[in-house]
Amino acid sequence: MNTLNPLLSKEVKFEDMPLHVPELNKITKTLEKLSNDFINAKDSKEALRIIKKTFKLSDEINSDLTIISINFTINTLDEKIKKMQDECDEIGPKIQEVFNKFNNLVLNSKYINELKEKLGDHYINLLENENKIFSSEIIDDLIQESKLVNEYDALLASAQIEFEGETLNLSQLGKHLSDTNRERRFNAAKLYYGFLESHDEEIGTIYDKLVHLRDGMAHKLGYKNYVELGYRKLSRLDYDSEMVSNYRKQILEVVVPEVNKLKKLQAKRIGIKNPTFLDYNLDFKEGNPRPKGNSEELVEDASKMYHEMSKETGEFFDFMVRNHLMDLDAKKGKMGGGYMTYIPRYNAPFIFSNSNGTSQDVDTLTHEFGHAFQGYLGSKISNPSLRMPTLEACEIDSMTMEFFAWPWMELFFKEDANKYRYVHLMGALTFLPYGCAIDEFQHFVYENVNATHKERCAKWREIDRKYRPYLDFKGFDYLENGGIWVRQSHVFGSPFYYIDYTLAQVLALEFKCEYEKNKEKARKKYIKLLTLGGQYPFLTLLSKAKLRNPFIDGNVKKVIKPQLKVLNSIKID
Repeated sequence: MNTLNPLLSKEVKFEDMPLHVPELNKITKTLEKLSNDFINAKDSKEALRIIKKTFKLSDEINSDLTIISINFTINTLDEKIKKMQDECDEIGPKIQEVFNKFNNLVLNSKYINELKEKLGDHYINLLENENKIFSSEIIDDLIQESKLVNEYDALLASAQIEFEGETLNLSQLGKHLSDTNRERRFNAAKLYYGFLESHDEEIGTIYDKLVHLRDGMAHKLGYKNYVELGYRKLSRLDYDSEMVSNYRKQILEVVVPEVNKLKKLQAKRIGIKNPTFLDYNLDFKEGNPRPKGNSEELVEDASKMYHEMSKETGEFFDFMVRNHLMDLDAKKGKMGGGYMTYIPRYNAPFIFSNSNGTSQDVDTLTHEFGHAFQGYLGSKISNPSLRMPTLEACEIDSMTMEFFAWPWMELFFKEDANKYRYVHLMGALTFLPYGCAIDEFQHFVYENVNATHKERCAKWREIDRKYRPYLDFKGFDYLENGGIWVRQSHVFGSPFYYIDYTLAQVLALEFKCEYEKNKEKARKKYIKLLTLGGQYPFLTLLSKAKLRNPFIDGNVKKVIKPQLKVLNSIKID
């Protein structure tokens, strides 16, 4: 693998990146001139040069939008940043509209065959897809959608909960849900879910507005419902909801019975005969494996790991640290969750997470680093639409990196490294049914848009029982009645995205199997996948990387069975 120099040539610390709301009028005038030049292009070469100018313009605009978005998620309480974020939400769909007008010129160009040869079939297909998911008629709806999602995120980020003399947000309180003391787990959960319950009506109203808004957009664009539009918005050009339904069936038949067995073993391991859902947060009676150090030490250990993993990963991690491209600690006003995003102007990925002293801190850092490393390797792709793959393929990059990091877990967990590996792999398997439950729930929601919040919660509980029959919500009526799904932000902000994590998990486990047989061969295969970026649709990308199609019956089973043997082989005593 060759070192990529471009990343290291634009070094700017994150805090020095200027905050600038893109100017819609300036963008419009620039694209109008480029459009006129394109129409009058003398040949396909000149037309291609003009298209590449729009790529650079898109990168500049997205850089400004992304820098503001990152700052907003770091501190949702900053009124100046919030105002800038609101302005970005307002102009975002309008920017999309002016770019779509240019893209239509490309699609209708007399040079389309030559352009397709140079830019690739997939890019042209993506442009055609854009026409099917966007219209000036839905601009106001898109603006309102962004505002509602931000309202939900800000509501959850606003939590300030008193617990044992500390004021904590939801991320900080979350670590106490796996405390070894059962009473403390219960007390923390009462406060955690009590916050959600106290805002249940408000959250339910936000979601109801989102559902009807999205359904309305789907009808305006000529779709039967938002399921069809939602799939297209995720650029799922080579698979559909029926294939996903069959995939969920594989998980139900192959994975759910095995997870039920693992949960019985877990209950026995922690010594609780009739466990509730909270008890399953505890993997070992003496406590879950936790990183031996704070976030600064976590970064130091990660640096050592990535330097030993390869020259390129070490060099890249240094770049991230040196330019303050990670914000890891949970704090007041910070949005929950974790993500990686990319700032094209500086060839700079950015990692955001909420460290709270649990093993999830390591999961998140290795996961988001996988995303960031793909951004690093994909930086040579000049076309912004092809630089990164669709979301399900993106998650292969991140989840595979979690498993490639296994040999270095002693750095983070010391004597508990094997316990971490066991919990991590078990978690990968137990996640699959939950991810499918979230997906099936969303299909119900958008196929039954007039269901009430209460009916949605009841349906969630019905679906969840099918995929996770071992869960008992005794003592938590709010959860027993189906309220727990409201904490899953993807349901609000990224409809139908969540199944992507499960598809990627299955494929990451395939990489894990190969890594255990031949580390170097698996690593080269992984690098090839990352370098391809998003130049092909999902199933073609899998084919080029020689990965199995998870939609085909039997392929899930081929991956899951070996992992059960691995779990049995890990010494955790």
